[in-house]
Amino acid sequence: MTAEPALLRVTNLVKRFRVPGGVVEAVSGVGFSVRRGQTLGLVGESGCGKSTTGRAVLQLPPPDEGSVRFGEEELTVLSRRDLRRVRSRLQIVWQDPRSALNPGRRVRDLVAEGLVIAGHDRRAAGERVDAALAEVGLDPSAVGGRRPHEFSGGQCQRIAIARALVLEPELLICDEPVASLDVSVQAQVINLLRDVRAAHGLSMLFISHDLGVVHNVSDRVAVMYLGRIVEIGEVGAVYGSPAHPYTRALLDAVPVPDPDAPPPGPPLRGEVPSPLSPPSGCRFRTRCPLARPLCAERAPELRDIGDDHQVACHFSPEGGRP
Repeated sequence: MTAEPALLRVTNLVKRFRVPGGVVEAVSGVGFSVRRGQTLGLVGESGCGKSTTGRAVLQLPPPDEGSVRFGEEELTVLSRRDLRRVRSRLQIVWQDPRSALNPGRRVRDLVAEGLVIAGHDRRAAGERVDAALAEVGLDPSAVGGRRPHEFSGGQCQRIAIARALVLEPELLICDEPVASLDVSVQAQVINLLRDVRAAHGLSMLFISHDLGVVHNVSDRVAVMYLGRIVEIGEVGAVYGSPAHPYTRALLDAVPVPDPDAPPPGPPLRGEVPSPLSPPSGCRFRTRCPLARPLCAERAPELRDIGDDHQVACHFSPEGGRP
């Protein structure tokens, strides 16, 4: 049986930024795919390049190198006009819902904006706006004429999700969508995203530093460190048998309310290196308990260790504690 082709396929993605003191390569040769109806979680510490990857997929701004193939379209070669045509099929939900919503506009206009830009009839657009607001748990007649400052953070995020859903996208990129919300509200928004994904058959790229959230919403997970993916696989395999020492360290850092749980491994040594001057070879080697001379000489490539599980490490065992 032939596997369904990926809706999104990212290959050798590179994004650089010029900063005082040099050039930062925030994303270094990242590659992954997302099938239709699937959620890929992208996880790692702050500053590892997760959000830059998500923006580069949307060409906001475009990557410096690499391929972003969405369906039959190669996004990196499209003109601005053609990108506008394609963007209704892939939308993003930002981390801070308040700053993502124009404070001077009413909710109904905010949600309808994408439809208006795409040239939809205003009456039909109004019906779709009401349906989108109702789907995220908001009463269109009660909220449509109000402005963002009148709502809580969780309500603003629901409005932002409605704004994305109203265009009926195929791919939704969620960039830390619950990081700024209270814990109880986080659960509500996560459940909402799971519901709309199931209802619409959405594919999702879910970006977060919270391993627990990623575990709850994702089918597959990719772990990033200093601009590179170090491990990728099915959620159960990566969380149950992490093959990269960085993944193991991240999981060990999550508190477990079980006195009988096995003790965590040794904590990571040192600090994350500066992205202006990353270590040679493997970028994790300066903090890795498995590091040997080869790690400084050659960067490890992602290698398949079975069951669609890949790891970028010269010496890691195939799953389990290093």
